[in-house]
Amino acid sequence: MKTSQPLSGKTALVTGGARRIGRAIALALAQAGADVAVTFRTSGEDALRTAQDIENLGVRAVALECDVRSEGSVCAAVSGVVGKFGRLDLLVNNAAVFESAPLDNLSLGQWDAVFETNTRGPFLVAREALPHLRAGRGRIVNIGSLGGIHAWAGHAHYCASKAALHMLTQAMAKAFAPEVSVNCVAPGWIDLGEEASARAARFAAKTPMQANGSADDVAEAVLFFATGPHFITGQVLAVDGGLGL
Repeated sequence: MKTSQPLSGKTALVTGGARRIGRAIALALAQAGADVAVTFRTSGEDALRTAQDIENLGVRAVALECDVRSEGSVCAAVSGVVGKFGRLDLLVNNAAVFESAPLDNLSLGQWDAVFETNTRGPFLVAREALPHLRAGRGRIVNIGSLGGIHAWAGHAHYCASKAALHMLTQAMAKAFAPEVSVNCVAPGWIDLGEEASARAARFAAKTPMQANGSADDVAEAVLFFATGPHFITGQVLAVDGGLGL
């Protein structure tokens, strides 16, 4: 039977959950009844604030420092979640970096820095979380990007890292089945109130829905994969208002 809190009794881990889209995802999962752990690398105060807001919704929360580029840090964070809540049912691989750079001047360091967070990070966290997710027929939701579907010339390393994450999602879906479902949400232009209004208006004009997306739109898509049929796996869902059409 469907309930207003379909994730009651479940535990979710949202990497990079302190701010922006990660925060919206964490709060949406909490509203659905989940206990939520959020990780942060540099946004400690924001993470604590988000954890408090989660607890104000009547569920448990914890903020854990974690660098998804570090195997040791990832192991410690996953252990911290299970130690706090006793289980792990949902992993949302949200932590990511975004950078603009011309491809013909892109350094090896810039390339590696984007891939180690956006692609290697989700692999490390998923691998460490897998035994716990398998134990409870859990789920993984990766946060990809429209840039992983359509090339953006000024963001080649970012686009390539997200395209790799989309393929990793599908490989995980096959490798982790049947116990764990794995899907991906790929946002388009999301208005976080941090960009010049003229640029946001240009993207809205290009979008069939004549509007930009919100962090809550992304969170609702994650919630669908978190609470919908476990049978759905290996899917990449664009949340872009039709911008990629």
